Amino acid sequence: MKRVVAVLAVVALLASIGTGVLVWRLTRGHTDQLPEISAYSHGHLTRVGPYRFCQVFNPTDCVVPGEQGELAVTGRFPVQLSVASAISRAPWVLLRAYEDDDVIAEFRPGERLAVTIPTLDPHLGRLTGIAVQLPTLVRDESGNEFPVPHAEWSVRTVWNEPDYSPAR
Repeated sequence: MKRVVAVLAVVALLASIGTGVLVWRLTRGHTDQLPEISAYSHGHLTRVGPYRFCQVFNPTDCVVPGEQGELAVTGRFPVQLSVASAISRAPWVLLRAYEDDDVIAEFRPGERLAVTIPTLDPHLGRLTGIAVQLPTLVRDESGNEFPVPHAEWSVRTVWNEPDYSPAR
């Protein structure tokens, strides 16, 4: 009986050591990865991490990787934008920059993971870029509250039709 207990104790000890080594190997060198967005148009895909990512409760504690995506587009195909679920779980803002003006859309938590974006607008011209922002409400010295982005992702469009200009 003592021999069975001793064998079981050794097996349990070896299993515990093996599990500890496995956990250590799997987590070694692992860093928290920041969420990404992706943009796709007619066979071209870009995935990009944040340009700037700050802590929600401490907006001065930031990581600024400075990443900006680049996506080749034409006037015939829209852009399909996808955001990571970590982004969509919060209120987020989509800024579409066109030649003549910007268009801003706000989304509630869990409302959208993807958006289709026209590359041409008859009144605003060509799409020049896309930005996704996570806003935080801040209060100034006078007590006024306003949203300020604590994280931002950016994609610049590159046009494959240099001579095309929409009729305005």
